[in-house]
Amino acid sequence: MTRNKSADATGRATASTRRAHLAIAGAFVVHGAVSGTFAARIPWIKDHLGLSAGALGLALIFPALGSSLLMPLAGRLMHRFGSRTALRLLLGLFCVVLSLPALAPGLPWLCVALLLFGASAGTADVVMNALGVAVEEGKGKSIMSGLHGMWSLGALVGAGIGVLAAHSGLDARIHLGAISALLVAVGFVVCAWVPDVHPAAGEEAPPRFALPPRAAWAIGAIGFCGTFAEGSATDWCAVYLRDVTHASAATAALAYTAFSATMVTTRLLGDLAVRRLGPVTTLRVGGVVAALGGALVVLSHSPAPAIGGFALMGVGVSTVVPLCFAAAGRSGPVPSQAIAGVATVTYTSGLIAPAAIGGIAGVGSLTVSFGLVTVLALGLVLGAGVVRPSARTLTLSPAVGGVPSPAGGTTAE
Repeated sequence: MTRNKSADATGRATASTRRAHLAIAGAFVVHGAVSGTFAARIPWIKDHLGLSAGALGLALIFPALGSSLLMPLAGRLMHRFGSRTALRLLLGLFCVVLSLPALAPGLPWLCVALLLFGASAGTADVVMNALGVAVEEGKGKSIMSGLHGMWSLGALVGAGIGVLAAHSGLDARIHLGAISALLVAVGFVVCAWVPDVHPAAGEEAPPRFALPPRAAWAIGAIGFCGTFAEGSATDWCAVYLRDVTHASAATAALAYTAFSATMVTTRLLGDLAVRRLGPVTTLRVGGVVAALGGALVVLSHSPAPAIGGFALMGVGVSTVVPLCFAAAGRSGPVPSQAIAGVATVTYTSGLIAPAAIGGIAGVGSLTVSFGLVTVLALGLVLGAGVVRPSARTLTLSPAVGGVPSPAGGTTAE
């Protein structure tokens, strides 16, 4: 009888953990779909408001600014409301705010809308990753790379639908409003199944704004290197092929396709590598592959090898952010605070990378710019030890199948 009860409890625990994993994956898909949908309609917003390239560039700074400023609040919200309610509110707000940029009557209102867009995106991102770390530890195996792969899939689907809407001439106000309403509904359902983490009795609330823990800075530095390479390739790979290898516009576009396709695929398969090799070796191998890709790009004088180089870069940097967020979640007693710190550094890297590449290219050349990217990729090899798992005391709740509280608190269905 005892064995049967034990087996039943184990089965319920396994099913609950699996359900929590699927729910968090769904939240990542929704978040990615919002981002991809917005990205696809940026040209419509530019044309609708009659913005110059410089004015649009100014407006696009505000999402990263909003994220960086308000991400530290995510831990406070989780402490006050619990993780499930916090994610439902923040992810729902992100979906709602999706419709605002298309409704902006001018540049100042667009900047305000994008500030809100970035703030809701960043805070929801912190909560999702904190819960992802908790579920990963409950399952006892790596899942963070796959979760970020699901985000990328969501972004691709959102962008694909956006391209079809733009091609059909659909007004972005209608398109974004409809997608916003749909994703709010999907997000509400998904969030009903995520673990509900609450602080332990007597646990102090994290500060509204605080510097990240010391360990998070080292992890953030590695995230900076990976995100810098990712942002540089995303924004400049097609330009590189056109200006350096003299490829046609259609061929140049293949560089981004190769980069994004290999990155998404490797993220979806990355957890298998982490389980077999461990996070440190996985990151070091990724750094070597990214550096080889960067070197191939720098040495290329024709389109084919350059495209291959960008594809290798996609493979190499794909697991950097998931591994850094997972390591941040294990680095201190308040994972959301550490994750927010690492996310702030990586978001900043993604913000400055395109401008830095352009600035270096203006003084030297794009080849020199991607030489810097290659050097930063080698930084992943040298600093990979910061993602090494360390011993950590977890509070497990049988009610949710052993999903630990990321803040050392209690978790309830």
